[in-house]
Amino acid sequence: MNRPALVLFDLDNVLVGYDHAVRLAALSARTGIAPQVAHRALFTTGVEKAADEGSLDVEGTIAALSAELGAPVTLDDWIASRAEAMSPRPEVLALAHAAAQVAHVAILTNNGLLLRQHLDRMHPPLFPLFSGKVYCSAQFRRRKPDPAIYLDCLAIIGVAPADALFVDDKVANANGARAAGLRAHHYRGSSGLRSALQTHRLLELPA
Repeated sequence: MNRPALVLFDLDNVLVGYDHAVRLAALSARTGIAPQVAHRALFTTGVEKAADEGSLDVEGTIAALSAELGAPVTLDDWIASRAEAMSPRPEVLALAHAAAQVAHVAILTNNGLLLRQHLDRMHPPLFPLFSGKVYCSAQFRRRKPDPAIYLDCLAIIGVAPADALFVDDKVANANGARAAGLRAHHYRGSSGLRSALQTHRLLELPA
């Protein structure tokens, strides 16, 4: 099997752990708004969905969330609450670093522009490995598992679908990548990821 030229990683629950409840609690603590109100403002009203789909830019996301909460939310509030919800996965990051010795690596996540622009502040361990290599649904105005988002992302990177391996914890997203012509791995743990990378010759030392 020929080695892929690119490994494209999902973010949440692949490269990092993500805890929805922790994010809401952190936002509540910073704004004085109850977690259930924060949940409604972010998700029930569609603010997060609109941001992920590219309908809201960074400033628009903060303004819309503040309006829905009925309390001011700063950029630092948003970044800090998102950061607290993200936990390191050193074993996965080590595998990404190893794969980067023989292939390109990048991130494709269903998220808004705010996360893309400030991920280095939210989770510094991902950098500099992924500097300039973070792509999100908002910039393409479509979400995984739409096959077109993978093709749009690869067009920017300059890699053919057959030369890319995509890794995601959601089976639907892995299937969407396959429908677009990429190879894909449904992530269920670091040991399975290691085996997949080995199968694709991505853990071999460079000559």
